[in-house]
Amino acid sequence: MPGHLSTHVLDTAAGRPAAGIGYRLYAIDGDTRRLMAEGRTNADGRAPEPLLTPKTIRSGPYSLEYDVAAYHRAAGVPVGDPPFLDIVTLRFNVTALDQHYHVPLLLSPYGYTTYRGS
Repeated sequence: MPGHLSTHVLDTAAGRPAAGIGYRLYAIDGDTRRLMAEGRTNADGRAPEPLLTPKTIRSGPYSLEYDVAAYHRAAGVPVGDPPFLDIVTLRFNVTALDQHYHVPLLLSPYGYTTYRGS
């Protein structure tokens, strides 16, 4: 499916998908952020629908935010007050409008990693 963006979150500390984690996607234009999509991950840790589709995808910078402290607290994981990681923000660019962009987040209470997936 060309021209779309998807995401999923894996809880590497617990060895399972991060179900119920809140996320928001913003398109960035200078100092302005425009909300493009928001929701919660499903039982498989995935956004239930593409965050961008062929109708909504545009080239340029985007910001994807994940509510990681709230997720860990809901799971009973002590994260401190304030938490070391509260909201993880990933800033990336879309350049090819005919490609699938997949942004996975591998998460633990004190670290994370990401990459351009397939």
